[in-house]
Amino acid sequence: MILNEQGLSIIKDFEGLVDGDPDTPGLDPYLDPVGIPTIGWGSIWGSDGRRVTMDHPPISKNEAERLLAREVRHTERYVARLLKVPVTSNQFSALVSLTYNIGSGNLQASTLLRLLNRNQVNKAADEFPKWRRAGGRILLGLVRRRAVERQLFLTP
Repeated sequence: MILNEQGLSIIKDFEGLVDGDPDTPGLDPYLDPVGIPTIGWGSIWGSDGRRVTMDHPPISKNEAERLLAREVRHTERYVARLLKVPVTSNQFSALVSLTYNIGSGNLQASTLLRLLNRNQVNKAADEFPKWRRAGGRILLGLVRRRAVERQLFLTP
């Protein structure tokens, strides 16, 4: 199963294509809301496979697209391995968007995944809004993102 267009749109819209320094050519690294060095659409890994640092060289928009595609493929494989029940394309895509943001370990340990793997779809959907914190704070962007992901998850 692969991420559908709606899921990709959620990732791109909420991660945003951020340029840490608009005065230099290319897309520079920036700190995410909890202080993690990031580049492009929320990538924490560079093309060389190493963690992004604030000293990472600028990248082009095409490189940002490649990083996003690589991270999405990795996330798709991970989510697929964790699922024990069949899901719709929209459910899968909502889970990939969530996991792209919270990390695969958090999905693996989540009540959301446990409920879904017990075929308790509506209860699993109700877990999306709980993932609204970053650095211990509730972030409005995460509240909005989880609402959109939940809506996609529940869309047949």
